[in-house]
Amino acid sequence: MGKIICCGLGPGDPDLMSVRAAREVRHAKHVAFFRKKGHPGQARRIVEGMLGEGTSEYPMEYPVTTEIAFDSPEYARLLEGFYDEWAERLARLARTDDVVVLCEGDPYFYGSFMHLHARLQARAEIEVIAGIPGMAGCWNSVGRPIALGDDVMTVLMGTLTEDELARRMRNSDALVIMKTGRNLAKIRRALAASDRLDEAWLIERGTMPGERVTRLMDVNETDCPYFAIVLVYGQGQRMKAAE
Repeated sequence: MGKIICCGLGPGDPDLMSVRAAREVRHAKHVAFFRKKGHPGQARRIVEGMLGEGTSEYPMEYPVTTEIAFDSPEYARLLEGFYDEWAERLARLARTDDVVVLCEGDPYFYGSFMHLHARLQARAEIEVIAGIPGMAGCWNSVGRPIALGDDVMTVLMGTLTEDELARRMRNSDALVIMKTGRNLAKIRRALAASDRLDEAWLIERGTMPGERVTRLMDVNETDCPYFAIVLVYGQGQRMKAAE
């Protein structure tokens, strides 16, 4: 009997992988990873040059495109079938061999593998190896502490409504905003409405080749990078007050 090992690969720089994850990747006989059609896959890029000769690769290509609204029944139907199919395929492989599934960041933190994890319960032995979350790599790229003292940090999805984003932005000290892409203009407006825009940073491809770190207010409104995070740093106000 084999097992399914989900390796958290960290924020993007291969040097930031854990020793344990790197060992599993180098010794893997079967490796599966998510990717968009027509793209090599970010997780696969991270492990380039690490796979052994003869390793079998299983690219799990998402069946949806940007032409289908993410909240439509068709989107949900396609993804459900996709995850069902791959859970079955991985469980079948794991009957005889270990299977390594690559996951950017940390698998338990918004990781796509969790859709498979739920479907694989009682069907295969599962091991999850922690990874540095992508946001940690991004705030290190700026070179400032994301939160100090009693700062409250909130993680937001750019897919939230503009009003909801602004409300939560006003009620937190430090902010991490994920799923930017085509939501960037909305995120910018919400930050402006909550008087936080001048504090915001945009980190594109954090820790990876082509990394860009810039103030969000200096980014052209039509420039909506896909692989990016918006950060607003805490000011440690409560810590200063205590001092």
